[in-house]
This record gives sequence, C-alpha cells and structure tokens, in this order.
Amino acid sequence: MENPGHMAAMVGFGVLVGLGASFSGLGGGFLMVPLLLLLGYAAQKAVGTSFLAIVVISISALFAHGKLANVDYRAGLLLGLGGVAGAQVGARLVEHVSTANFKRAFAFILLGLAGYLFFKQ
Repeated sequence: MENPGHMAAMVGFGVLVGLGASFSGLGGGFLMVPLLLLLGYAAQKAVGTSFLAIVVISISALFAHGKLANVDYRAGLLLGLGGVAGAQVGARLVEHVSTANFKRAFAFILLGLAGYLFFKQ
C-alpha cells in the first residue's frame, strides 16, 4: 500500500490542479505530468495517469461551468470528436519516446507556450 502522506499530497495537488484547470481551461496535464515524472513515473505512465485525473477534473469543471452557462456544447463536442482521433495517435506515438526525450520535448512545449503567453499583446 502506498504511503498515506504520499496519497494525501497527491489529493492536495489534485485540488490545486482542479482549481487551475477549471479557472484557466488548460486541463491540468501541464502540471500533473511533471509532478508524476518527479515522483518517478515513466513518461508513458505519467501521461496515461494524468489523463485519468483530467477526466475526473474535467467532468467536475464541466458541471460547474455548465451551471454558469459558460459552455458551448456544440463547439466542445466537435473539438472532442477531433480530439478522439488525435488521442489515439498520440498514445501510440508516446510509446516510442524515451522518458528522457519526453521530458525535453515537454519542457520545450511549456517554455514555448509560456513565452507566447508572456509576449502576446
């Protein structure tokens, strides 16, 4: 069985990710994956585990935003349909990337996104 302190820390981190995800719409994976990598997960398992957590967080955020009438269901479903195909391809691609290379690519993506958001007028 896992360490109870470790489990409590994961729940606490989940609260922070849920808050950030429902506030920003970023999904939380950009925070969840690095945490799991720091905890020693292989890249593939970190990504898969993150998606499970994101599903739970996203459903909760969808209900909250739905109550506030902040959801365009048609656009969301269309984006989701395209995302289903992309997710199937992405899951298979990540199997062919080492954890070290994944960390580098993930860091590069996060830095690029941060730079874009920082300098965007």
